[in-house]
Order: sequence, then structure tokens, then C-alpha cells
Amino acid sequence: MNALRFVTLVGTLLLGVSSSWAQGANKPIRLVVPYAAGGPLDITARVLAERVKDSLGTVVVENRPGAGGNIGADVVAKAAPDGYTIGIAATATHAVNPWLFAKMPYNAATDFAGITQMVRVPNVLVMNAEVAQRLRIGTLADLIAYAKANPAKLNYGSGGNGSAGHLAGEMFKKEAGIFALHIPYNGGNPAQLALLSAQVDFNLDNLATAAPNIRSGKLKALAVTSLSRSAALPEVPAMSETLKGFAIDTWWGLVAPAGTPKERIAQLHQAFVAALQAPETKTRFNTLFAEPAPSTPAAFDAWMQAERRKYEKVVKDTGARVD
Repeated sequence: MNALRFVTLVGTLLLGVSSSWAQGANKPIRLVVPYAAGGPLDITARVLAERVKDSLGTVVVENRPGAGGNIGADVVAKAAPDGYTIGIAATATHAVNPWLFAKMPYNAATDFAGITQMVRVPNVLVMNAEVAQRLRIGTLADLIAYAKANPAKLNYGSGGNGSAGHLAGEMFKKEAGIFALHIPYNGGNPAQLALLSAQVDFNLDNLATAAPNIRSGKLKALAVTSLSRSAALPEVPAMSETLKGFAIDTWWGLVAPAGTPKERIAQLHQAFVAALQAPETKTRFNTLFAEPAPSTPAAFDAWMQAERRKYEKVVKDTGARVD
């Protein structure tokens, strides 16, 4: 085959791919959210779906909750790789669950192609304000010093074994060289109520969930768990200011089924990154304490791989397991 004929053939194939997408322009894109409607992941997905309709056409958000996010993620993993089914990949579905669940319906490492990271939301270490005052704990360093001077006296709550709050708490204990008894609750709300009623000493909670009680003075924020301070609460130090290099965020982004053509990934990436960078999107996300974090597809794939490595050790060290 001579060079001219090869170039012509490649051009024809690419034109065919572009034409097939053009012909499907009226076909809506399905954006699968592996959690229930109304939560932060669902809200951010719907914000972006609205903003990309001019460039991509209709995007229909489909909530498929269950099994810690595994049901919805599996829908995406097994969808046709044509660019018309995409989904949300989150800390749980693509970094924690592969080590937490004894059996997984999908392979987080091989069944997906990254499009872009969407947001990062820091967690925050909070204490009951009255307890913090009584124990004379005003900073993270104070908490660590108290724990070391009073071994086995502290405890902390979380939304359950293997939850983000549990794993963040175990990472904190290890890095700080302290002990605190973990008390799991059946969900984040019961864990927060336990903290507010002083049944537990501290929690590592999602910033969006904890912020109202921080601002009301019911909770004392000692540190956010992101590498740097959060723009939402700039007066609260980052945990890394006391424990060098400490960072654990809640994050989520967009993925397509593995095998989706790179040209289609690039098209989706361009549209969603433009939506993430729009001032209106940033303003809306700020109300959820979610910081837009657009990335290239390759960078998001690398991020998820690094997060899986991090959480593999954390989950195994805690012994958390879902059968």
C-alpha cells in the first residue's frame, strides 16, 4: 500500500468515526452517578450536564446507587465503549472498594478510561467545641500531645468500617503516632450526632457536612486533611502543617468504559473541562465546598492508580472488609 493510499484510508476511517458521532448527535449521553440523587456528586454531575449541552447535546443523569457505589460503576464498566455512556468515578468506587470488598463486579484498574477529574473536597478533623475547651485542645498539635499524655483515653467516630472517615482516622493515628479507639456508626449523620452529643471525642468528616456546625460554634475545626488550606475555611490549618506531607481528600471525576476511542475521550474532555472552568460552575461548586480540579485524561488515570496504591495499604492495615 503506497503512502498516498494509506493517508487516504486513514482519513476516510476518521471521517467515518466523526460522521458516526455526528449522526448520533441527537442521541443523549448517559451520565451514571453511582449514588443517590441529591448528594454532592449528583449535584455536581447535574451542573456539568447542563453546561455541556451546547457542545455535546443532551446529557441525562442516571442515578444507580447501591453496594457502596459498585452497582453504578459496574454499569459504566460494562457499557458499550462508544462515548454515549460515561460515569462518575469516586474515591470509594475506584480507590477504596477494590480492597474493601471481597468480590468486585468490575476491575477499577482496567475497565475504565479517564476523562477528567472533577473536584476535590477536603475532610476536616473536628471536635465537640465544649469537649475541646474542657480538654484545652485548640490545635492539632494539642490533640496529638493530649493523646500521647493520655494513652487509650480518646476515641473517634465514623460512618462505618471502611468509610472515608474511618480510613482518614487510621492514617492520622499512624502519622501522629497516637492511639484512639474507632467507633463505627451506621452512616455519616449518626456519627456526626454522636460527636455533637460528646459520645465521641473527634471525627474526620467531609467539610461540606461539618461546615454548618463549625460556623455555628458547635464543632471546633482543628485541621483540614488536604495538602494545603481550603479556600472555604482559610483560617483552619492544613494537617500537613503539623504532619508533613499528610493529604487525604475526597475526589470524583468522569470516566468512560475502557476501549472508548481516544478521539471521543478528547471531545468529552474538552467539553467538560470548559464547563469546570466556567466562573458559574466554580461559584456553584463553592456552595458544596467542592474545588474544581480539571485534569487531562492521562493525569486522571494516573491519579486513580496512585490513590488505589495508597488505599490498598490503609484498608489492609485496618482490616476493614465487606463480604
